[in-house]
Amino acid sequence: MKNVLFICSQNKLRSPTAEQVFADYPGIETASAGTNHDAEEPLTAELLQWADLIFVMEKAHRNKLSRRFRAHLGGKRIVCLDIPDNYAFMDPELIRLLEIKVSRFLS
Repeated sequence: MKNVLFICSQNKLRSPTAEQVFADYPGIETASAGTNHDAEEPLTAELLQWADLIFVMEKAHRNKLSRRFRAHLGGKRIVCLDIPDNYAFMDPELIRLLEIKVSRFLS
């Protein structure tokens, strides 16, 4: 089983959508979190340790991750999806983008 973590800023739209879209994907367990302190599910060191593969929505998220959690990233693969904060939760276009950009990393 591969543990996959999706990260955005607030954990309200993009990362929870990704978590839900890939929740039933064979062989993976999903979770999501936000880099902001007031996120729905704030990012923690424990979540990062749990994750085998980390997806961030924007370069800014990767930068925050590196600054705040460098000690917990030891060799983890971090993939930036370059998906801007322009989508609603479960937006069909967001789902399409996620499926295109994420699927190849899960096989």
